[in-house]
Amino acid sequence: MTNNVQVLEAYKVVPVIQISSLDQVRPLAEQLITNDLPVAEITLRTKPSLTSLEVIAKEFPEILLIAGTVLNNQQAHSASNAGASMIVSPGFNPQTIRFCLDNGLDIIPGAMTPGEMEQALDFGLKTIKFFPAEAAGGTKMLKAVSAPYKELRFMPTGGIHPANVNDYLALSSVVCCGGSWMVDPKLMAGNDWPEVGRLIRHARTLTSNNSN
Repeated sequence: MTNNVQVLEAYKVVPVIQISSLDQVRPLAEQLITNDLPVAEITLRTKPSLTSLEVIAKEFPEILLIAGTVLNNQQAHSASNAGASMIVSPGFNPQTIRFCLDNGLDIIPGAMTPGEMEQALDFGLKTIKFFPAEAAGGTKMLKAVSAPYKELRFMPTGGIHPANVNDYLALSSVVCCGGSWMVDPKLMAGNDWPEVGRLIRHARTLTSNNSN
């Protein structure tokens, strides 16, 4: 997982994307590449999600392709077959984690309690998704748990936006943040790709000076 995590750390922000139509996939991928954020977490919440993964994997191999909202083994397997190089789950499902580890598939599972964090360490995982970040205590919670769990690093997601993203990135335990503000489903549904591109550029500019 080291190489993928290094990519995430370099770009600092992960677009969390909900695709409602396959027509959105190519223009979105082009905006991500053109505006120097070649990372995409495609959430498995919609019918086109798996096909979207296949299109990006085939046509835009320079994008680090992540499958998000993965809830079980079957979804992890399908996402991997579709071309995802990393799995992100909202919660901590030991069966899904074991499946990914046994099949050489990178996974960042969701966790928000010390008990789940200790389980992650038992699995040999060093990077976890802190979700839902703001609802679970935000930066104060992360500062608190980072003291006893110094080996863990976090990808906070949930309630992250331009006004607080750098508060998270300032923490040495934070690898990157997941956010959807730059890939607003309404903008994509309206084919407002210039605005999507502007928001992606702004996200890169906003976070580029934060080296935590």
